[in-house]
Amino acid sequence: MNSLKSFFSPRGVVLIGASQDTAKLGYAVAHNLVNCGYQGAVHFVNPKGGSLFGRSIYSRVCEIPDPVDLAIILLPASIVPNNLKECGERGIPAAIISSGGFRETGAEGAILEAECLKIARQYGLRLIGPNCVGLIDTHQPLNTTFLPHTNLPPGEIAFISQSGAICDIAIDWALSQGFGLSWLVSLGNQVDVSESEVLPPVAADPYTRVLVLYLEGVQEGRQFIEKAQQVSRQKPVLVLKVGKFSAGQRAAVSHTGALAGQETAYEAAFRKAGVIRADTTEELFDWARALAWCPPIQGSSIAILTNAGGLGVIAADAVESNRLKLAELTGETRSGLRAVLPPAASTNNPVDMLGSATPEQYATCLKLLLEDPGVNALLVIIPPPPVKTAQEIAQAIIPVLENRQKPVVVALIGDQSVQAAVKPFHLARIPEYRYPEKAASALAALVKYARFQTGTISPADLFKDIHRDRVQELLNQYSPENKDSGDWLPQNAIEEILTAYKIPFPPAYLAKSAKEAVEFANQLGLDQSPWGMVLKIVSPEILHKSDIGGVLLNLKDAQSVEKGFDQIIQNVLSAHPHAAIQGVLVQPVIPPGQEVIMGAVRDAQFGPLVMFGSGGVEVEGLKDVAFALAPLVPQETEYLLENTWAGRKLQGYRNLPPADRSAVVEVLSRLSQLVWDFPAISEIEINPLRVLKEGMGVFALDVRLKVQNKV
Repeated sequence: MNSLKSFFSPRGVVLIGASQDTAKLGYAVAHNLVNCGYQGAVHFVNPKGGSLFGRSIYSRVCEIPDPVDLAIILLPASIVPNNLKECGERGIPAAIISSGGFRETGAEGAILEAECLKIARQYGLRLIGPNCVGLIDTHQPLNTTFLPHTNLPPGEIAFISQSGAICDIAIDWALSQGFGLSWLVSLGNQVDVSESEVLPPVAADPYTRVLVLYLEGVQEGRQFIEKAQQVSRQKPVLVLKVGKFSAGQRAAVSHTGALAGQETAYEAAFRKAGVIRADTTEELFDWARALAWCPPIQGSSIAILTNAGGLGVIAADAVESNRLKLAELTGETRSGLRAVLPPAASTNNPVDMLGSATPEQYATCLKLLLEDPGVNALLVIIPPPPVKTAQEIAQAIIPVLENRQKPVVVALIGDQSVQAAVKPFHLARIPEYRYPEKAASALAALVKYARFQTGTISPADLFKDIHRDRVQELLNQYSPENKDSGDWLPQNAIEEILTAYKIPFPPAYLAKSAKEAVEFANQLGLDQSPWGMVLKIVSPEILHKSDIGGVLLNLKDAQSVEKGFDQIIQNVLSAHPHAAIQGVLVQPVIPPGQEVIMGAVRDAQFGPLVMFGSGGVEVEGLKDVAFALAPLVPQETEYLLENTWAGRKLQGYRNLPPADRSAVVEVLSRLSQLVWDFPAISEIEINPLRVLKEGMGVFALDVRLKVQNKV
């Protein structure tokens, strides 16, 4: 915070590149600085000298009197470095480079940008930009931008953007939708100050109730998660992350790697940080209004009040499609509703007052629903009334909502005929929307934020029985020297790692001949096992074994084991004549059960990304998978299980008995801890993890683990 203090509470500001020409951006910034109401010192610099808005224009930065601790540089890119150096020599601690012409324009611009950063580091000067709009604080007030909005209404929503163009649009949205901004921060190329760094100081502003981010990417993934997580515990953080489909999935040989795209990692990062992600700009500001104006929600039970049955049904569908539920009204509430409504009205939820509903009935019914202990929030529908106006209904219900303890959103259906009701709702800080679906979506955002606030943010310290030192020895031993790629570990090393982290797997031996395979099968209880033995090819070049006949099951006597060994070798050599074969793994067949997959792949931005879902050979076809970032907290583990069919059916389904769900949770947590503890592990996958009946445990039947090259 201290290093950014001069951006957010400067005692004096200098504009380098001020212009007397009203057509220039240097004039627009000067105009905004002087006319926004800023109480600190304002200085102008231009080699031509003169005066502007009754203030002298200095020729050089060194001539500026105190106080000045924030510079705004709006000059051709080629001369920005020299002027930035003068700021450093003058002792100015912070600068906003609003000029374009840097990295966004190509190699020459990138060189200039790097030079600016070098100068800033030399003088301990912090930079916002280049290629940015600047910042606005509506409460201080301070406006360092060239945007054509001098006196913005102060508000509760802070907008932080990596795009300068969208800042002007955001202001227009705010003005049209009736909410004010507390802060607007344009970051531009982020040569120095990043989105992560500005989150805490903006959140510390007492006027800010919600932070809204427009992101094209993040600079340091784990830092973003850390800062956003800290902030979102106190205030909601909403994000619109664009560029979802611009980057293709990375090529990978494991199922986990193949299914883990860049956007999957962002989704997992936002969940871990407690950031609510919107899919559209419309959602972004719809949700921001609700979070800024509504009290916290205490549950997901929603009551709907309407005077039109069809709209009530639409709203009910929207509530359930947003994973909310309709509240069960108490008998007392329904009796109160019957006392004020005609006999034909419906006192079930949705409450349909009929088209004849008066403003007074709206107000009375709303009060009754707010008092119902089973109602956590209300969605009020106001279409164009047949007799009274929407404005009259608004005037009747707004007093009821003055000291509301529960969220209320209004679906003000229509356009011109309800327009007169819009402003009263805005002035009363009651979110209104044109469609029931949008109102329900806003309530869902409130619920998402409430659930994050009640969740755990630190991983549970569950594992005192793991042996990190042994894993480190193995990883040091097998870390590849090849600088181009990592290596898949041999089976014996994988088994030692699983043992160190108490991840159960069946006993197994690596046979180099058919005779050895029979000997090992006998040692594993071939004569006593009702399910027999399984043989699996072991080769670093054969990762999807079943696809080429590299797995044989249910071999119940010595003859079938011997023949099976020869058959597997033949199958593999037919498919991959030059494959390096280490041998054939001999294991007892594990009793039947459910099969899941779990794995992790290291994302370059956010670290290890854990996957869970339906296992077996069809995992990529089914794509019944979910992802979360390690280290997993209990809520994230539950998310993985509840958002996959593989996880849900562990509790039993039709003729499927309940499986050992708690054992799955433990192995998933241990796997997460393993990849978090050891960055050298680039990929690991258990497919399948056989889940036995409840209380009978799990077994990792097939595991592969890849280590990345030494640094």
